[in-house]
Formats: sequence, C-alpha cells, structure tokens
Amino acid sequence: MLTLHHLNDSRSQRILWLLEELKLTYKLEIYQRDPKTGLAPASLKALHPLGRAPILTTENGTLAESGAIIEYLTKHYATDAFQIPVDEQAYQSYLFWMHFAEGSLMPPLVAMKVLTKAREKSPFLFKPVVNKMVDAIIRAYYGPNLEQSLKYIESWLSSHEWFAGSQPSGADVQMSFPLESLVATNRTRAYPVITQYVQRIHERPAYQAALKKGGKYSYA
Repeated sequence: MLTLHHLNDSRSQRILWLLEELKLTYKLEIYQRDPKTGLAPASLKALHPLGRAPILTTENGTLAESGAIIEYLTKHYATDAFQIPVDEQAYQSYLFWMHFAEGSLMPPLVAMKVLTKAREKSPFLFKPVVNKMVDAIIRAYYGPNLEQSLKYIESWLSSHEWFAGSQPSGADVQMSFPLESLVATNRTRAYPVITQYVQRIHERPAYQAALKKGGKYSYA
C-alpha cells in the first residue's frame, strides 16, 4: 500500500490532493512542525536522509520530492484524469510548469521568507541597517524576479483553464503550492486570474477531502 508521510503546512498537501483526485487507497502518516523552529521533526529522517516532506513509501521503496512523487503517481495510477498529456504541445507545457514551480517560482519566495525572518530576528540596534539591506536585496533581485513570474503566470492562465492541456494534470498539482502561498499572503491582489485559479482548485471535492484528512493548512 502507498503511504504518504505528510507534514502540516508543507508541500505534501498537494500530494494528498493528488491521491484524492486519483481515488487511491493509501495510508496517511501525519507529522507536525516544531513549534519553535518551524522545521520538520527528526523522525522524518528515519524515512529519508533529507528528512523533508513529502515522502511517499511504496512497495518498491521510498520516494521524496514533490515532482518525483507526482510523476510516479500519474504514471502508475492516472486513468481519465491527471494523466501525463499525450499531445506534444500540452506535454511540453506540462514539462515546463512542472519544473518552473520549484526551479523559478519557489526560490524567490523562499529567499524572501528567509530575509523577512532575518529582519524580524535582528537585534534592535541593528534593525535599521538590516532593514535597508533586506529592502535593497528584494528590490534588486527577488522582487522583480517574482513579479516577472507572476505576470507570466497571469497571462498564461488568462487563456488556459489549466497549465497543460484541457484538463488538470500533475503540472497543476505542482504549481498549486506556491500559488496558494501567494494568494494566502495577499500577494496576488494585482493578479485576479491567479486568485481565481487557486479558488477553483480549492473548490474541487478531492481538494476538500484532502484538507479534512491532512489537518491544519494555512494556505487554504
């Protein structure tokens, strides 16, 4: 049987959604972040050396990384829905968005989160300097990089219901987490199509079922 090792408020929520969409029988093991550090518990390292969620255990071994898990599940279990597109143009879109999510969209989001924490944790006397430094870094690189990505996503979704083809696919699952986090933190006010897309995902019965099973999830 498949077992999803799920961490609250993490990328593993999108894997839980996919499992529900595929109507699979699976076991769910839920882990909680450390309330002080916000990091995953050490018990996840017993499953995989990196100790990060999501982790999927199968009859053939252990698989980490969202993209790899999505590829595995859609290859082996997708039927009419969430198939890897066979149309070449849709397949190229699928490949692009599958890799764009973590390769281009998530890095500035993570960097800006780290910089924000550095701002919050800096000693009072150094806050003016730290604030100026953080603002300069965001203005020079991460801010423009993120804005460019959001404009492109907004443009794409304005003429496509889904990221790859005429029905949802693994690309939508992969893209869901960064877009959810952006919507939840009010950073898509200038991008109404992205906001509507996330709302459309959240309304899916399988997504709602995943929320009930996964527990606390701040981005929905």
